[in-house]
This record gives sequence, C-alpha cells and structure tokens, in this order.
Amino acid sequence: MPDAATLSPSPADAPSPDTHRAAVAARLEEILDRRRDDARAIHPGAVPVVDAIARLTSGGKRLRAVLCWLGWRAAGADPADPRIVTAGAAFELFQAAALIHDDILDRSDTRRGMPSVHRHFEATHRAAGWRHEAEHFGVSAAILAGDVCLALSDEAFAEAIAGSPRAGRARAEMERMRFEVMAGQYLDVLAEMTPPDPDPAEAVRSAATVVEFKSARYSAVHPLALGGLLAGAEDALLEAFAAVSLPFGLAFQYHDDLLGVFGDPALTGKPSGDDLREGKRTVLIARAAALLDPAEAEALDADLGDADLADDRVAHWQRRLEECGARAAVAADVDRLSAEATAGVAAWAGLGVEDAVCSAVSGLIDAFTRRSA
Repeated sequence: MPDAATLSPSPADAPSPDTHRAAVAARLEEILDRRRDDARAIHPGAVPVVDAIARLTSGGKRLRAVLCWLGWRAAGADPADPRIVTAGAAFELFQAAALIHDDILDRSDTRRGMPSVHRHFEATHRAAGWRHEAEHFGVSAAILAGDVCLALSDEAFAEAIAGSPRAGRARAEMERMRFEVMAGQYLDVLAEMTPPDPDPAEAVRSAATVVEFKSARYSAVHPLALGGLLAGAEDALLEAFAAVSLPFGLAFQYHDDLLGVFGDPALTGKPSGDDLREGKRTVLIARAAALLDPAEAEALDADLGDADLADDRVAHWQRRLEECGARAAVAADVDRLSAEATAGVAAWAGLGVEDAVCSAVSGLIDAFTRRSA
C-alpha cells in the first residue's frame, strides 16, 4: 500500500468519476495531438489515420478507465495523480483498437452513431474517386489505425507504470489481458463460422467462454486489478476485486448482448437487431437454440449472419426470442450476476476501502447492467 503521503485527500477534494473521465479525455487529446504532428512531419497524407482514432476516442463511456481509477483509489492512492490518468488513456486506446478491429471482423457499418472506421476510410476512397477497391482500402487503413492504437496504448501504459511498486505484476496483467482478448475474439469468429454445438448446454458454455475472455475480463477484471497494482495493492485486495469484477463484467456483456438484439437504434447508435445480421453467437442465441424446437432453431441458425436480413425477419426473431423465454433467461443472468457483484463490494470495507469508492463501484454496476444504450 502507498505511504501516508500518497493517501487520498478528503472526499470533498477528491475528483469524481466524471472529472476523471474529463482528465482522461484531455490526456488522449495530448497523446493524439503529438502523434498528429508526427504524422504530418512524415507526410500530410498520414494525418487521417490519427484523426480517425481521435474521432473514435472522443466518445464512449470510459468504463475501463474509471474502473482502473477506482482500483487505484481503493488501494489508497491519490485520485488526482497524473499516472492513473495516463493509465486510463492506455485503456481507452486499447479499447479503440479492439473496436476498430472488431467492427472489421463483424462487418459493422456503424459505431457510436458514426460510420465505423473502416467504413469511414471506404467512404473517403469513394468520394475522392481513387483507383482500385474502396472496401479493401477501408479495411487496410482501419487495420493500421487499430495497430497504431495498440502501439500508443503500450506507450502510455509504460509511462503509467513507471515507479509503481508492483510494476512487473502490472505489466504481466496487461499482457495477459491483451492475449485473452485476442484469443476470445478468435473464438468469437470461429463460432460464427462453425456449426452450433448440438448439445445445448455445451453451446451455452462455449458462448459464455467467448463473453468472459473477449469482453468481461478486459472490461472489468483487468482494469480494476491494474489500478490496484499500480498503487501497490496487496493480493488480498486484488482477490476481493475479482469477486466483484468478474460477475460485473459478465453481467455487463450479457446486458450488452440483449441491447444488440432488442436495443433502440436511436440510443445504441446501431441498427435494431444488428447482432443477428452480424451472426453473433451470444449466450442469448445459445439459450434460444435450446428453447426453440429443432426446426425453428435451425431456421434461426440459417438467418444468423445474413447481412441483408430483412427488417420483418429481424422483428420475427426478436418476437420469438422473447416468446421462447431466451430474453428472460439472459435478463435473469444479468440480475443474478450484478447482485453477486454488488454483494462483493460490501466486503471491501473490511479491507479499508473508503465508502466513496464502494459507492462508486456499486453505482457503476447498477448503471452498466440496466442501461439502454
């Protein structure tokens, strides 16, 4: 744990999650402004790559950055320390890379109500009337933009861990997170390409594995742990973190999967039923396949991944996922997991975590498992 000189100021003086989000946004602007200048010095034609990253990182909920900050605060560190702001920027840049590459893999047209990065570059090609294939250019440019995000994330993280009492453990945690996300992403792609498991229970387990490693652990488990490690948290506190962060991360993603099928496009920034057209084999779909009769489950499987799936067909599956009980079953999972996570926060008080931090984490659990966008 940090010494008394680095302990948090009084609650009245401590930054809030919103002020931390703003500080992370400002740090991202600094990083990207510097790299925009570097790109311009190489050639003005390289600047749009940085601009695309800047557009993407200007929005978002910054959940991972806030959880990292709360892990840092839970370990008793100064909430206004610039190192934790830089760590938050590292998470946001990694998140940007994951989103850019995920949208390519899912053939998503939109992200946060804007064209996805590969579609943006594709549109740039078409508008300029350049030669060769606009789609290939869009994908190529977006892959490179994602790679830039990964490099910048690693650079920011190296800066954030400098001087940390558990820098080696923090680095190992970050490396583990990155590998898990890539492995989980591969399993997600694999699931879209291979026939569903004929054993319904195994199909649900496989879908849950993808959720855990592609999303849940990097959305909640690793950010909270890394914040604690950067502040020098002891293993007992890290174990208490895990009892909260894994069920929270799972509940967050299960709820996100519900929004991917039933969400309001005006709020989510994505077309209604987009997950169906993208062919995502989520826990929701696995539960539906177990609940529908075999012929209907086969029809659902045939429609999954059809990018041109008609609106009336999307509405049909939305209705059937509701009627067969799949939506209610996943909603019950969300409630159970979020309750487990909230109960775990109560144990933190016994480890000396201040009430304000516990309240903030509980508030995030509630907000991110009941949101509409």
